Formats: sequence, C-alpha cells, structure tokens
Amino acid sequence: MTWRVAAAGALLCVTVVGGVPATAAPGDAAERRVEQVGRRAASRAAVDVLATIPIERERPAGYRRDAFPHWLDVDGDGCDAREQVLRRDAIGFAQVDGFRCFVVEADWRSPYDGVTTSDRTAVDIDHVVALKEAWDSGAWSWTESRRIAFANDTSDPRTLRAVSSRSNRVKSDRDPSNWMPPLTSYWCTYAGDWIAIKARWSLSMDDSEWRRLRNVLTTRCAGLMIADWTAPPGAVAGTPLPVTPGSRASGSPFTAPSTSPSAAPPTSPPGASGVSTTVAAQTGVTADIRPGAFCAPLGALGTYRSVQYVCAATNADGVAYPGGRARWRRV
Repeated sequence: MTWRVAAAGALLCVTVVGGVPATAAPGDAAERRVEQVGRRAASRAAVDVLATIPIERERPAGYRRDAFPHWLDVDGDGCDAREQVLRRDAIGFAQVDGFRCFVVEADWRSPYDGVTTSDRTAVDIDHVVALKEAWDSGAWSWTESRRIAFANDTSDPRTLRAVSSRSNRVKSDRDPSNWMPPLTSYWCTYAGDWIAIKARWSLSMDDSEWRRLRNVLTTRCAGLMIADWTAPPGAVAGTPLPVTPGSRASGSPFTAPSTSPSAAPPTSPPGASGVSTTVAAQTGVTADIRPGAFCAPLGALGTYRSVQYVCAATNADGVAYPGGRARWRRV
C-alpha cells in the first residue's frame, strides 16, 4: 500500500511493508521498498515449496572455496557483488564513490543479531546458503559459470545479506538444523529465504535440515508465505574487481587457461589495465586479461578463458563507459 501525503510543499511517499509504514527516500532505500512490494505480489506457501525440495545425503567431497570465485562484477555495472550488497542493505543513504563504486560511508543493521554499525569492515556479506552447503547440496555438479552466478547473485536479495562479521563467523557453513539467527524475530524470514534459495537453485536438503525447517514452519512460522522468484542467472563470466581498502574479498578465481599463439597484440604500459597483464610480444602470445578491467591502448586484444577481448571505450552496444576510461570487453 502506498500513501501520498503533501507536506511542506513536497510530496511524501509512504510505503507500507509488513504493516509498518516506512518513509520513502530517493535512491537505494526507495528502490528496495518498491522491489519488496513487487515481490510480494506473487507468493507461495513456504511449506508447499519445502515439500518440493528433494531430501538427499550431502556430498562434501572435493569442496574448495575457490570453486566459487567472488566478489565479481557479473552484471557489468562496474560494481562487484560485495559493494552492491553493502549499498543495497545500508540503512537510509549510502555515500558511494561512483568512480570506484565503493561504499565510503553508511550505516548497517545486521538482521541476524540486530547489531548496528557504521564500520564497513565490521560487515560481512553472507551467502545465506553457504558456499560449502551449496556444494554439498548439488553445486558439486555445476559448471564453473553457474557457481560464479550463485556466489555473486544480486538478482534476488535473499541470496546475499549484509550481516555483522561476528554472526557470520558463528554461522559459518551450517544449515538450519545446526544454526538459526540469534534474533528469533528473524527466524521466519530466514527460514523462508533459505527454502526459496534452495528451490530456486535446485539444491537438495539433508534429512535433519528438512525436518528442522518443517518444524519451524508448523510452529513458530505457521502459514508463512514466501515471495516468488525469477529463474537464477544463467552462465556468467567474470573476474574480481581490484580489492579496495576495507573490503573483505575472499577466494580467488580459477587460473585462466594458457592461450594458443596468435598475432601479437599492441603492447600496453605495465599496469595500464588496472591488473597485472603480461604480453609476450616476442612469442606472439596474447595476454590473459580480466574482463571489465581498465585497459590501454584502445584496440589492444587479450584473451580470458580462450575468449578474445578488445580494449574499448564503449560496450558492445556502443554506450561509452563511465569516466571515459577503456575496459576489456568481448570482441
């Protein structure tokens, strides 16, 4: 429900979310409320969704955190997933360095334990369904691009949450049978988010996990409805943006494969692309580059995972990149 009230010559929009009025403000906070209202337009009974999730034994063998490269800019907007979530989950306005897409100043309240902070180094971006939990529940069979999509998914706000570092460390990779948020008032939201993520990404549950959630849904959270979801992101290629001060990027990307000899591209000054790029001009080997990173000179060629990229001032649609600086994009 949205109310419009004239106040002091201005138009004030008040959106009712969950029965509590919230004053809409320009920017991210208002966008979040619009998204929340839109997502509530279609919903499903959580207990019905839970019933569709297969119960299977976990398969933990072979897990490595670097099998899920993060934090990446997979949607090509110049912001890595961590910075996007820090901005999205900030209370009120976030001060953002638009050039670096870096959240300079903001306040956050952790939904897990209610802790409020303005120190970004005290905030973790939690994979609600932890990476190891996802691996054990089916991601072991995924392609690398699907794991990248999962680890950097900002297309549904339930996948990633800005939470206190302490609560995230205590939670670790445990499922609801072993850990629920200290703030019990958040249990229903957490259970609904967990179920939606598992269903959306076609992940299984083990028996104890499934039964714990079933118990929560039939007692404390009886009648819980969860917002519908879109299909998860498809195959995504990406690499981490340079780590900025105060960020908690972890994990590392897979090593790019060696490339076959080809015509030598124009050489560029060391560090011109914003990353370490080696051009072996004497052997004619094209450089391994990082898609989306800054580059020079214009027209230089590089490869990433055997795909050719060009140093260009515009994207594939001819739209100039912010700041007029060239970036690596697909040919």
